[in-house]
Amino acid sequence: MADDRTLPNNVKSPRGHFWLLLLIAATGAFLLFLAITGLRIVHAAGEAPAHKADAIVVFGAAEYAGRPSPFYRARLDHAFTLFQTGLAPVVITTGGAAQDPDFSEGGVGRDYLARRGIPEDDLIAETQGSDTAQSAQRVANIMRANGMQTSIAVSDAYHVFRIRILLEHEGIKAEVAPRPESRPRSVWQRFTAVMREAMSYLLWKAGMT
Repeated sequence: MADDRTLPNNVKSPRGHFWLLLLIAATGAFLLFLAITGLRIVHAAGEAPAHKADAIVVFGAAEYAGRPSPFYRARLDHAFTLFQTGLAPVVITTGGAAQDPDFSEGGVGRDYLARRGIPEDDLIAETQGSDTAQSAQRVANIMRANGMQTSIAVSDAYHVFRIRILLEHEGIKAEVAPRPESRPRSVWQRFTAVMREAMSYLLWKAGMT
């Protein structure tokens, strides 16, 4: 009986044909997942909070020697506006220390909002999270400890979809409030930003982050 080694060159191995079909199916499923997730990310980027919540949660970005970076400051300013309109009575800032061990993103954000006029009693800083998933988990712990269940998540436009998924995974209901003008300008930059978020979401779903 002929095996794969003795089949004529013009006859495909059934085993090889199976693996080829499997590869095509896996690639198609992967691309479909990215496309659907990308559309969900873009849709979330255009949303705005419709209801009041227990807390506004600002996800951190870079800080420089105790001062928020321009991107982080824009997120904090957006949260300040939401707080001023009465959408939530508390603001939670997130993020641990990165390159500068003397400051955490969460602490810098809290101090910035306090200087802007939000009472310190209405501010909570999460200062240990090293990435989005960790911050979401720690925020959920803080909220549960304070009897909070609903949130408005503030970050950049293409980031808020994943944040909402992570918070809801932790049992916190979340609406999103993307900071204004946070979408990249060019089509290519938007595409790569969406795909980067989609891949981050896929890795989290696969338990790899």
